[in-house]
Amino acid sequence: MRSLTLLLCVVALPLAAQQPATAPQDSVRAESAVAPLVPNAAQTKYLRGLQTAGRGVSQLKQGVNRVAGAGRDSTRLAQAGRMLGGFCGSARGFLVTGRGRMQANVFDDSTAVRAKRLAAQIDTLIRFAPSCEAKAAKQTDSTAAHLFLELRAYEAALKDFRGAIGLPTK
Repeated sequence: MRSLTLLLCVVALPLAAQQPATAPQDSVRAESAVAPLVPNAAQTKYLRGLQTAGRGVSQLKQGVNRVAGAGRDSTRLAQAGRMLGGFCGSARGFLVTGRGRMQANVFDDSTAVRAKRLAAQIDTLIRFAPSCEAKAAKQTDSTAAHLFLELRAYEAALKDFRGAIGLPTK
């Protein structure tokens, strides 16, 4: 369910970035609120690349969730490991395609730093995908645990980037 929610958020990212800013709520200080970014063509390309990479991240999350759902049952764990390996392989294609469109220098100073950090986290997932694909069936628990940590780092970078461009961070 969480993967579906994240996927919907990533899909809605370009649409939400184009909507006008709303007035800050009473609980948020006015000077801490960031006006949403109105993306130019290059920034839209970055956001579309992020959307594509998000599809790969969603597949990785689904694989990790299957391993977690398998519990201690060796048969289900072996099947989840094979599925995780398949998800890692297919996710890599989405990650590489999306990352190719993500040029962080299209943003201004502090947002560019956050965009570079997000792109670096995607690069880390891309580098881990072949290892995940090869080891997932035999070392299911350790592969899923390592992938979970990488996904947490990605989520933190995504949250930071979304805050920088004025989108809700959830």
